[in-house]
Amino acid sequence: MTVQWGVGYIVYKRTLLTPDKTALIFEDTPVNYRALNEGSNRCAALMRKKGIKKGDRVSVLLLNCVEFLEAYFAAAKLGAIFVPLNWRLAGPELEYQLNNCSARMLIFHDSFLGSVDLIRTRLKVEEDKFIYLKSGSPEMPGFELPKCPGWAEDYHELMKDQPVDEPVPDMPVTFDDPLAILYTSGVTGAPKGAILSHQQTCFKNFQIGMYIDGHPDDVIIAQMPLFHSGGLFIVATPAISMGMTTVMRRGFDPNEFAEDVQRYRGTIVFALTTMWRMILDTGKLDQIDARSVRCIVGGGERTPPVLFEELSKRGLHMQQGFGQTENSAMMLVPKEDIHRKMGSIGKPGFFTDVWISDSNGKRLPPGEIGEIVAKGPTVMTGYWNMPEATAQTIVDGVLHTGDLGYMDEEGYFYIVDRAKDMYRSGGENVYPAEVEKILSGHPGISMIAIIGVPDDKWGEVGMACVVPVQGRTVTEKEIIDFLKGKVAKYKFPARFEFLKELPLTATMKVKKGELKKRYGGTH
Repeated sequence: MTVQWGVGYIVYKRTLLTPDKTALIFEDTPVNYRALNEGSNRCAALMRKKGIKKGDRVSVLLLNCVEFLEAYFAAAKLGAIFVPLNWRLAGPELEYQLNNCSARMLIFHDSFLGSVDLIRTRLKVEEDKFIYLKSGSPEMPGFELPKCPGWAEDYHELMKDQPVDEPVPDMPVTFDDPLAILYTSGVTGAPKGAILSHQQTCFKNFQIGMYIDGHPDDVIIAQMPLFHSGGLFIVATPAISMGMTTVMRRGFDPNEFAEDVQRYRGTIVFALTTMWRMILDTGKLDQIDARSVRCIVGGGERTPPVLFEELSKRGLHMQQGFGQTENSAMMLVPKEDIHRKMGSIGKPGFFTDVWISDSNGKRLPPGEIGEIVAKGPTVMTGYWNMPEATAQTIVDGVLHTGDLGYMDEEGYFYIVDRAKDMYRSGGENVYPAEVEKILSGHPGISMIAIIGVPDDKWGEVGMACVVPVQGRTVTEKEIIDFLKGKVAKYKFPARFEFLKELPLTATMKVKKGELKKRYGGTH
């Protein structure tokens, strides 16, 4: 039996249950569930008027805003496929993704008008479906945000006369239908569009609700970008389905983030490891009352023990998680085991089966290193228009993550490294993450990334790309001395680059592919 149900029902059902409850606090302005649903209905009516049907791709190039969620739920109600774009991408990257998915409509913020204008004549987006939206961002002195151009139409002008009734899609929306396409960062080769269905998203809502023991009284503080799976599918969608209040801002500001915890008595906090580093650096956590917080979910990269300790000193206990665009939020460390299982990425969620596999697909016993693989109803459907890449990644229903790790006797998982980041030096496998984790505890190092580079003698050696703590200098000798006795000598980096910053993705992960291109790295 095909289940006629979709993510569009979430905001509709919330309106029936708690219409006057605050769904969002965006830039300090509350928006209740009724207003969010009516906005999504108007947006759905606008899409229908523009000819958008079930299966059509609707793309957004937007900062975090209420309209982002209006468009998301509008597309879900019609059975259209929502394609959020990373606004940090350059014009050619945006062009590739929009044309790869054959987007029919593009809703974009004024901040990105220049980028869109440069590529619009080469896009498959139809002429009457460029929709301009004022961001409401404060204008810089001497800089005026652009007005709506003649080749686009203003979102709020178009929305004025649209009905607020629940839209009726041209064809029923089912659980198995695609809900969204999220593009991976494309570190190796062209970016791949992960297809996420309505069913996968609903199961993810259940899984996250169980992780955090969520209930309608919760207030979530999160400033992750909505175009990313973390912001949209780990925070916003589950929070709205559970009837919570989400505190949201256009972008991340560490001072404001800490202040929001106190201002809105946040009970659940989502922030990635790099974000926590920035928040701690402000000193704000020592100035606010954070006693309302009962749950912190973090991760996104390997987190040094010192970060957990610094947060714990302030009564904040972070649960590290693990996931990918292809299967986000697949694991989390239980609250009671944060310190006992330091370094673990957790246990699999209720709706995800995870194990360690060798190269032949055989399950490995505890303690043995292999690839982390997973299956279950939260795994993506596949990659958009990439059957070969899909077949390589999902084999007999099993998702191959590309991450190397192991499981302990109690079923807790640990990441060793990305398979593609491992290098061989003098015939020995070296996992950069192991060394990075140690060096992230050096008092003079702010950020560290190690890549394998070719070497005449050893085949490959490690190159450490180091960002020193502001106002400090750190030497190669200091780094080597710090490693002595902690790891085998063949794992020591042989070359060093001291940088002001590392290239980061929107979710604050280091773009190792960019470093490899820059310094001639392997793989």
